[in-house]
Amino acid sequence: MSQTSSFVDPVFLARFGLNRANAIDYFLHPLNPFRTKAKTSNEVLNMQGISIGTLCQWGTGGRPGPLSLEDGEDEYRVALTRMTGEQYELLPLVDVEGMTPQQMAALFTIRHVHRASPTQTKVLGIYYILEGVIYKSPTVRGLMKAHIARTLEGLSEACDALSVCARYDPSSGYSWKFEHNEDDEEDDNLYYAQEKKKRKRRRILDNRRPGERTIEEEEGIRASESIDRILSRLSKSDVVVKGRPRQIEGQVMRIESMT
Repeated sequence: MSQTSSFVDPVFLARFGLNRANAIDYFLHPLNPFRTKAKTSNEVLNMQGISIGTLCQWGTGGRPGPLSLEDGEDEYRVALTRMTGEQYELLPLVDVEGMTPQQMAALFTIRHVHRASPTQTKVLGIYYILEGVIYKSPTVRGLMKAHIARTLEGLSEACDALSVCARYDPSSGYSWKFEHNEDDEEDDNLYYAQEKKKRKRRRILDNRRPGERTIEEEEGIRASESIDRILSRLSKSDVVVKGRPRQIEGQVMRIESMT
């Protein structure tokens, strides 16, 4: 699955909305390409009628309902720790500097783990749900490659911009000339043409066609695109809709089973 892929179900969102009570149910959508093919503990709990929404409404034997949303999430996490196998956990809200309450309410973080015991888990993946769109979190390797690629691209552009200002004279050596005139434009065009030929020679020596990238370069570009898409949607998550701020439902309603 590509890191730039995403999933959204407008029918589910229009019928149930999206909040912390049904975020796990939304992620377990049968058409979600990110969900595992193995049977998860969450699905076993759903067959028993246990979800965050039902726990908030009815509670448990030791804690009769109705429960608050935080208490319902705690009870759901406790139910998962009693089971083993692959599970999806809804991570608690964490205050992030620079994010508004509307942005925080529109962002859900889900962790895919394999649980061997109540205290021993192995993380298999992390996913984000942002305004109803599910994304896979980029790997640390992908993030590092994306940052390095951006840095190298900026340095390359800076070197290209400075290289046209360098002048060489046999008697005085190298000098810098930053003021351009019409005569300099012809020199710059000649320089860029020569550099283009050099880059073409490098591609030929590297046995790659023009525009062809290696697997590592493609992975870095995909990670960079994924980060840009997540940040772009996150920055727009508090957009005013129809002249009114978007309202976040604070009331937990009973979740109907999806047919």
